[in-house]
Amino acid sequence: MKISSKQIKRMVVKIGTNLLAGKLGFEGHVLEHLVKEVCDLKHARGMDIVIVSSGAVGCGMNALKMEKRPVLLPEKQAVAAIGQARLMHYYETLFRAYGGDLTTAQVLLTQADLDTRQNYLNIRNTLNTLFALGTVVPIINENDSTATEELRFGDNDTLAAKIAAKINADLLILLTDVAGLYDRNPQEDAGAVLIRDIKHITPDIEAVAGGAGSIASTGGMRTKIEAAKIATAAGVDCIITSGTQEQVLHRILSGEAARTRFFPAKEILSQRKRWIAFGRSVSGAVSIDQGARNALVQHGKSLLPAGVTSVEGKFNSGAAIRIIDDSGEVIARGLVNYDSEALRAIQGRKSSAIASILGRKDFDEVVHRNNMVVLTPKTPNPS
Repeated sequence: MKISSKQIKRMVVKIGTNLLAGKLGFEGHVLEHLVKEVCDLKHARGMDIVIVSSGAVGCGMNALKMEKRPVLLPEKQAVAAIGQARLMHYYETLFRAYGGDLTTAQVLLTQADLDTRQNYLNIRNTLNTLFALGTVVPIINENDSTATEELRFGDNDTLAAKIAAKINADLLILLTDVAGLYDRNPQEDAGAVLIRDIKHITPDIEAVAGGAGSIASTGGMRTKIEAAKIATAAGVDCIITSGTQEQVLHRILSGEAARTRFFPAKEILSQRKRWIAFGRSVSGAVSIDQGARNALVQHGKSLLPAGVTSVEGKFNSGAAIRIIDDSGEVIARGLVNYDSEALRAIQGRKSSAIASILGRKDFDEVVHRNNMVVLTPKTPNPS
């Protein structure tokens, strides 16, 4: 199915590590071709385009002539700090060469930048202002030189999807070194078939993706499936494809590219719900029984303490938590009304007992439905 370029006014392009990695950490020939395409699309079609770019660590390795990627976090941060300046220099030089009046803007983010609602909105306002200038292409990367393990997005797939959701993009393109999601690992099975269209991300689709690094690249296909979940929940089309194809961006828009396309959800999350589901970092989790699962998924109810079977982690009231069913599936995320210590005391008990247990009752609900995003689709009633 063709993606009409007339309908695509704003898109996010994520350029993966494997496209830019070489023997000494970084090779820029693929980047050059992609920048040429972005310049063409900006001039010919006036699109708002954001690039989410990997490559800072690779550029640092290149500068330091390192042959092995650093493992320890402080080493990664140091190498990324060296490489980030070089990476942006490459982008600025290429846009100056091929873009004429186009220029770049650097935006470095950590997960902490999305944890407060105000910062979350500020990021959108900054990007919208850059778009309004008409000649700017924002280059976004995780701030590897300052992000701790607790404040990391974890991969640029997730970062790109969150940005796409935040700015109401029409299309998210995840460029890697494989054509998309296959029904089997193509590195192990020559008969593997590319899955071109995915309308719903089911457990079977997730199972095909396998674990991290199972099909290609550092993050593997699983992180791309998670990114597609974020994007499609926000109403954003998502494409996974190989960035090594000639004129890949044009081929995607014309429908010629070998790719996997994930279609937007029919029910699109509001901006606030997107922030709850995907913007904030998660501080802990609660497991719930089957009755509570049914109430949340099938009937849109709030989570009550009676349905909670266990509490994971240490968190304060107001924190974002995962809600997990008895099979281990994350079915929802939400903002919790009680801290972890209080929640352990009231789990499995009726709301009417909260005051006698805690000496107070702030809320009947553990997570109110207005502060919850259910990630599992409702099961249709049998006919």
